Amino acid sequence: MATAVELLDAQGVEGLTMRRLAERLGSSAMSLYWHVDNKEEVFDLALDSVLEYPGPPQIAESRDWRGAVVHMLEDWRASMLRHPWSASLLPRRALGPNILSRLELLSKTLSKAGVADADLNVAIWSLWNYVMGATITRGSVDLSDDDRVAAQQRLTRLSERYPTIERSRLLLDDDWDGTFRKGLDFLLDGLARDK
Repeated sequence: MATAVELLDAQGVEGLTMRRLAERLGSSAMSLYWHVDNKEEVFDLALDSVLEYPGPPQIAESRDWRGAVVHMLEDWRASMLRHPWSASLLPRRALGPNILSRLELLSKTLSKAGVADADLNVAIWSLWNYVMGATITRGSVDLSDDDRVAAQQRLTRLSERYPTIERSRLLLDDDWDGTFRKGLDFLLDGLARDK
């Protein structure tokens, strides 16, 4: 799978063809079908391989449930940022064993922290949506410093119409990691309050 991941990293989802993959492996495209059924299976396997969670198994036993959840979700986001194609594939792929193991560990950690079974799915989907949204936004917003300054200057000219956005200097904020962590803290505060 490493070769498929390298190809996806270099050329994206559209750039992965069975022919290109075979060329990189030094074989024929037809020989790949001895190992996988089709390109979709290559996507499934590549996605699952980059989302393996190398965290220690005892993380679910930790008394610091927040620290464990933050670690898991920051790792998940970092994995997807290293492999930008993964965020676009994840919502439409079969969930492989690494992804399911990650979700099981997250579920177990939240459950042991006191999140009721009736609320567990809401908690998991809320955190999933937050990680996915933050990752996709970070991957798609790539403004240069000059672009950010120009956008902020435009907002300053329109400050009567958009005073709060202009005052907060939203378009100049490029602390992606800090913003992700603080937003995650907001979500986890909500989970802790409901216990």
